[in-house]
Amino acid sequence: MTAEVPHASLSITEVFGLSPIGTRMREAMLALRGDGHTPPTRFDHTSLRIFRPRMALPLWIGRAAHGRLVPIYNLVNRHERPRPEEGWSVRVTTARDFLGTQLTYDSHNGTDFAVPVGTVVVAAAPGVVRRVSSEFNRGGLKVFIDHGAGLVTSSNHLARALVRLGERVRRGQPIALSGYSGLDGLTTFPFGAPHVHFNTWLDGEYVDPFAVPDETSLWRTGNWPVASRDRDDAPPSDWDHAAVEGAIHAAYPPELRAELRAIADPDERAMAVLFQQNYYPTRFRERPCLYASSHPRAPRLDLPFRAEDFDGIWFPHGVEPARETCVASTSRSPLL
Repeated sequence: MTAEVPHASLSITEVFGLSPIGTRMREAMLALRGDGHTPPTRFDHTSLRIFRPRMALPLWIGRAAHGRLVPIYNLVNRHERPRPEEGWSVRVTTARDFLGTQLTYDSHNGTDFAVPVGTVVVAAAPGVVRRVSSEFNRGGLKVFIDHGAGLVTSSNHLARALVRLGERVRRGQPIALSGYSGLDGLTTFPFGAPHVHFNTWLDGEYVDPFAVPDETSLWRTGNWPVASRDRDDAPPSDWDHAAVEGAIHAAYPPELRAELRAIADPDERAMAVLFQQNYYPTRFRERPCLYASSHPRAPRLDLPFRAEDFDGIWFPHGVEPARETCVASTSRSPLL
């Protein structure tokens, strides 16, 4: 049984993640001004590339931009990203995606799937929900899933979560309804496209699920991810809880150390540390690996949307991955 998907309309507050308003205002100021442990966000004229009204406007009125294919709005920056102490950058300087183009920006660390508000988001692989949180300055409402064997994904900019902390989910199970929550959505409306920012971590580090030549794609169908109706089980997690405690000890703010140590479930605590390490890296004086062993890249993920809604993806400007980057094949790939 999959989670029941509600048919109620989403409020503006849910779509942009505006509640509670006092907290959201403080988080917005953190993005713009920073604090003692968090540098402010950096932007300039090149940041205007994030505005794509021809894609955005149809999505805001509820029309899928390319029918049953999900447009890719931004890819992971494969070039060396700015150092954490330099702050989050939405500038486009030396940014390069896995295709060698600039469908990305300096600090971008995920894959953006442009979809209408209210689209059902599903688990890209089986796992356990280890965190559901909303930070206005860092991607709005997010659902984090631990898929075991070092692999974690998160879906960001959501409007409503459909799962609970600790819930075990199957591949393709609905986990959320999409929105454009967070500061990004509010400041770029209506010319920024509503999208799901999809993060993948392997052994605690951001990785690109797409593959360059001689690299393994994390998508089960190579570089052409498709939706799936398969049901399978996740391998076990192997957090190194001693390393998790070491990471907590390495956090600068005493209130952050107390907050992390107050989480009773050890796996949820590990996920919270992973979140803090990646979203607020300057809050730590060192960053130990949180896993007991290393894990190779492996094809484990599917498109995080329902098979009844979408078949696959669409790259703008006619760009396509080289055929040799596709390490798995499927008869359902819509673009080959």
